[in-house]
Amino acid sequence: MSARPPAAQALPSALPAHVAIIMDGNGRWATSQGLPREEGHRRGADAVRAVVRAAREIGIRTLTLYAFSAQNWSRPGNEVNHLMGLLRTFLVDERAEILARGIRITSIGDEARLPPLVRLPLRALVRASAGNRGMTLCLALSYGGREAIVAAACKLARAASEGRLRPENITEQLIESTLDTRALPPVDLLIRTSGEQRLSNFLLWEGAYAELYFTQVLWPDFGRRDLEDALAAFAQRERRYGRCVK
Repeated sequence: MSARPPAAQALPSALPAHVAIIMDGNGRWATSQGLPREEGHRRGADAVRAVVRAAREIGIRTLTLYAFSAQNWSRPGNEVNHLMGLLRTFLVDERAEILARGIRITSIGDEARLPPLVRLPLRALVRASAGNRGMTLCLALSYGGREAIVAAACKLARAASEGRLRPENITEQLIESTLDTRALPPVDLLIRTSGEQRLSNFLLWEGAYAELYFTQVLWPDFGRRDLEDALAAFAQRERRYGRCVK
């Protein structure tokens, strides 16, 4: 899956409705260039801008980016602070373009853990872009797939304990409606950069039937051509959803 497939000839007709990306490899990119990790994260932020623009132009309806995981809080404080600063810069500096391009911003994760310098501009942009219909950009911030499922289970358990829900009435649809991603379509294509081949606690429920695409390209080097390669590979897949296809 790391080799580049030929560019699809009819890419728009085979687009996934929801693309999710694990943006991996900033640190390794910096090391390979003899630069500090902070520079890798900065260049990774540049890649975010380029990929968001490309996804909007190509016609992706929903794009979810794994921007900061629940486990990332365990990184050194100076690195976390640098990442939070980059997030704020993105939310502030890209606001005008996001609104002009008709992009709707949403977020998933434990927003309460985010510092005000990120939380406040994030909330402001979510409100300002709520009516946009060009593309949905979902930022996974302080997010973990297991944590999200646990939070949903706690809500349902609370409803059951209060007599508002019978346990036997809990269905997949009810769980989905309790998750933060309830307004998003299921993930069709999940991309991970840097050559790693694992989900890292990302969209575990939502990506149950996602097509997985792994590339050796480090995130700071990932651009429109790389996104188009992933979409071309997706167009060649036969999606079975557990069915036997003859």
